[in-house]
Amino acid sequence: MKGVLAAMNRGLQIVVVLVSLVYCFGQAQPDAPAQARIQKEVQHELLMLPYFGVFDNLQYTVNGDTFTLLGSVIRPELRSDAENAVKHIEGVSRVDKKIEVMPPSPMDDQLRLSLFRAIYAYPTLEKYALGVQKPIRIIAKNGHVTLEGVVDSKADKDAAGVRVNGIPGVFSVTNNLQVRPS
Repeated sequence: MKGVLAAMNRGLQIVVVLVSLVYCFGQAQPDAPAQARIQKEVQHELLMLPYFGVFDNLQYTVNGDTFTLLGSVIRPELRSDAENAVKHIEGVSRVDKKIEVMPPSPMDDQLRLSLFRAIYAYPTLEKYALGVQKPIRIIAKNGHVTLEGVVDSKADKDAAGVRVNGIPGVFSVTNNLQVRPS
């Protein structure tokens, strides 16, 4: 009798462990449609931030229910606004903030305006000036420029890089523009 009870108790323990594992893993991994919905909602919330402009770059990565916010901004309040906007979305349990706030610099402020004009006033690239959210992000820090975003063709990517390289006060250019697949 003692052996039968021990076997039943061991069997019950195994069932409890299996049910716990199924519950834990089922809760930790949202299904693909839910993950896509959360990502779309996060992207929407970031684009709707009131001070998010052409000189800011916000990106994110997803690892389960943890979102890591990346990029750089020129206003410190945008960094906290981004975290607050994302952490209230259903399905996001944790937000890691790795957004760099650019140091205040009058030289970089002047450079940003010159870069903006060089890109968005150029006839080949002025189509990207339409709309509220500009697809080419201009990041300037201590005279070093990074272009982020999406353009329609390799020619547009190259034109933006050439335009930026011609601005006085630019020490280096990193052209991270992605070409939209046709």
